[in-house]
Amino acid sequence: MARKVTNTRKWIFTCLAWGVALLIFFPILWTILTSFKTEGDAVATPPKFLFFDWTLANYREVQARSDYFSHFMNSVIIALGSTALGLLVAIPAAWAMAFQPGKQTKNVLMWMLSTKMMPAVGVLIPIYILFQRMGLLDSRTGVLIVLMLMNLPIIIWMLYTYFREIPGEILEASRMDGASLWNEIRYVLTPMAVPGIASTMLLNIILAWNEAFWTLNLTTSRAAPLTTFIASYSSPEGLFYAKLSAASTMAIAPILIMGWFSQKQLVRGLTFGAVK
Repeated sequence: MARKVTNTRKWIFTCLAWGVALLIFFPILWTILTSFKTEGDAVATPPKFLFFDWTLANYREVQARSDYFSHFMNSVIIALGSTALGLLVAIPAAWAMAFQPGKQTKNVLMWMLSTKMMPAVGVLIPIYILFQRMGLLDSRTGVLIVLMLMNLPIIIWMLYTYFREIPGEILEASRMDGASLWNEIRYVLTPMAVPGIASTMLLNIILAWNEAFWTLNLTTSRAAPLTTFIASYSSPEGLFYAKLSAASTMAIAPILIMGWFSQKQLVRGLTFGAVK
């Protein structure tokens, strides 16, 4: 028999949820507000929250100093490209581990996950030298490949979890009907795992969009995404908080909007198979 939840308890949990949400969102809100301040108001003590002289001068200066659209397109191409390439590799790999497991499948999965525990700086020098000799420095292709490889363990793990929830009998039935391996993955498995694939794709886009370490070390100008665009406003001359906040707001706005409109799909995919 289900336990009845009182209105008081609902109200308390709702307030707690809103409090946690506002606490998490506050740094983003503060960045957005600071972007509309003058440099003097940005460092004023005590801080000015809403009552200050609002201005768009920071956005005009950022756009005049940097080519925002070029950095934006680099971020879009790198994020979408690394995600598409990662899914192309991860879907067959996750299918094999979920439906044709071997003796070492669990060990391979754990080994793949363990690679995420290694500090990225530990492999920076060999990758940098390799890219230098292959002519991939400051190229979209090079960054795309690196981000795909860095996020591949997460993609495979997520897809493996989703595929494990799909009854194997459905795939066996398709084989009895004469479906080839490619048709089985393309027409049977993939459509059934759309929520999981979609949430994996969205999460990987967010991870690739926000990646700063590799983009700052492997790009300079031609392939520089929005993370490099933000870092350019932290200079030896000093920190210009208002302009830095304007650049940060311009960089996070696209992914923030995408996350807002896709939140239902993302939550649905992340809880795929959790409720029977």
